[in-house]
Amino acid sequence: MRNAKVIAAFVAGVAVAGGVATAATNPTSTVNACADTRTKVLYLATNGTCTGTRTPVVIGSGSTMDAKTIASLVTPSVVSVKVTTTSGGGNGSGSIYKTSATTSYIVTNNHVVEDAATSGTITIELVDGSQYKGTIVGRDANYDLAVVKISAGNLPVIAIGDSSKVSVGDPVLAIGSPLGLANTVTSGIISSLNRPVTTGSTGAESYVNAIQTDAAINPGNSGGALVDAQGRLIGVNSAIATLSSGGTSGNIGLGFSIPITEGKRIIDEIIATGKSTRPVLGVFFDSTYTGIGAKISRLSAGEAAEKAGIPAGSIITAINGVKTPDTESAIVRIRSLVPGASATVTVTLPTGGEKTYKVTLGSAASSTN
Repeated sequence: MRNAKVIAAFVAGVAVAGGVATAATNPTSTVNACADTRTKVLYLATNGTCTGTRTPVVIGSGSTMDAKTIASLVTPSVVSVKVTTTSGGGNGSGSIYKTSATTSYIVTNNHVVEDAATSGTITIELVDGSQYKGTIVGRDANYDLAVVKISAGNLPVIAIGDSSKVSVGDPVLAIGSPLGLANTVTSGIISSLNRPVTTGSTGAESYVNAIQTDAAINPGNSGGALVDAQGRLIGVNSAIATLSSGGTSGNIGLGFSIPITEGKRIIDEIIATGKSTRPVLGVFFDSTYTGIGAKISRLSAGEAAEKAGIPAGSIITAINGVKTPDTESAIVRIRSLVPGASATVTVTLPTGGEKTYKVTLGSAASSTN
């Protein structure tokens, strides 16, 4: 997270809509790593093998977490992100997502680096203290994701997990640079899944189908890694809830991460093209509606909802069987899907009665604010 003003927007300003916790089968696979015989630092094993100077180590067994070992494995893949502008700046975190012989790509939050999009500088600091100038590859304000590249190659890449296969109660670690304190590791569990979270200012919101965790997340953790018991990235830490009274800006056990399985599509699109896309239902919601569900005020001509025959004035009550108690929940459910996906939309018709429509979502360029 950046300066105090942005912390308020992405911490104190976080709005949590009615959420749904779902359970899934916990992965039981393990991760092969290599321990350097001299430094004892852990590295991911390439093709399951280690060089002569590294000893094989097997990590993970079901839901048991060896926090010390996982931290040693993952910390070299998590970086500190410093943004400097004429008006100030701030700090955040990121994860090394992809690397080549000369270039490495780092995933972080859009709100961490957006002030440097037109002016200012980005400095990426690695775990060993090395610093590199960062360049924005692309940003997606709708999902609060961004990719930054640096001219440094062959860096330790974080392992990517499957956030669709995690369960409430699974142990997790949050790794980042809270309050500028690099390489900080906190532990906790997944507290809830599919939690609709809205961050940002009016007209520039990010909608997240979030993983909720009680692992301590504080300003500066934004863009950092949420990893599972095998050290695999399952979420990009993005926001925390704060008490409405008192203006508390620190951790209260309610942190939110962008699921990596949903974020991966956006990240890969940005790396490939510098841009990203979002799914489109093609409706405008009635912001004055205070009842249960999301009321459609009008339709976009030629888009998915109109093609499916959903009438204006309908109230969306569920998407793919998941209830949508308000507008924020409906937007988050749509955004959690991919362009071109088929979805079932259940509505209360303007004339009364309930009907379910099958729609094929359209596609649009995501906003960079």
